[in-house]
Amino acid sequence: MPDLDSRLLEALSDEDRTPEETTRLLRLMRLFLDLDPPPDPYDLFPDYARHKADFSKALDELDGERIEETFLSLYCHVHGHEAPYTPDERRLVDATGGYWCHAGGISPLLKAAPFIHPQTVSADLGAGNGLQGLLLQKLYPHRKTVQIEISRRMVDAGRGLQEWLGVPRERVEWVVGDVCDTSPGNLDFIYLYRPLRPEGRGRKFYQDFARALEDQDRPVVIFSIADCLREFLSPRFEVFHASGHLTCFRSGFAG
Repeated sequence: MPDLDSRLLEALSDEDRTPEETTRLLRLMRLFLDLDPPPDPYDLFPDYARHKADFSKALDELDGERIEETFLSLYCHVHGHEAPYTPDERRLVDATGGYWCHAGGISPLLKAAPFIHPQTVSADLGAGNGLQGLLLQKLYPHRKTVQIEISRRMVDAGRGLQEWLGVPRERVEWVVGDVCDTSPGNLDFIYLYRPLRPEGRGRKFYQDFARALEDQDRPVVIFSIADCLREFLSPRFEVFHASGHLTCFRSGFAG
């Protein structure tokens, strides 16, 4: 196995990733490879077996590009982008310009390691089925992950994924609710994928959220996909990574 891992690391090496990130990617891939099919009470993963078979075949062939392509397809499938929202939930998300459970990608998972410690309290705003927060908890065990999601059925699906991944129940707090009611108090690491459009009600959310962040007396790291938060943050928040997809901020001394 060590020899195979070294060949996989070579196949997965990429100039856009550090060697440490490539090692984390291999660990993430191994996790998915070793897992049985996830529980699926809402038929969110009808093509799981096909995606996993494609991924396994690519691994056998040591084709780096194909390995990443098939793994991303498997990850996105488990992320559950065919979300079982009720009509009322859909109307609310549409009205505020939220994204429909799009997968945030593996880059945040690979880059988060230096900023999550055993006592970290992390949160995902608009978590969907919570896969991203669950994977952060699985890869980098920490005090608590708060998953905020408006769809009760997505939260139910997420609880199943938590059990599937073997994440202890006490490590995850599930909140069925509107992100507009969210405060960043007592959070150390925040992940969000443009939960709201920055206008109207959404603009007020970002203004209030940024103001609450400003009042915190603890360091905080923010990983923001399709970022809408930056214009509302004060200069105290440093951008330490920006790829056009993922923007990362920190305040105080973090990482």
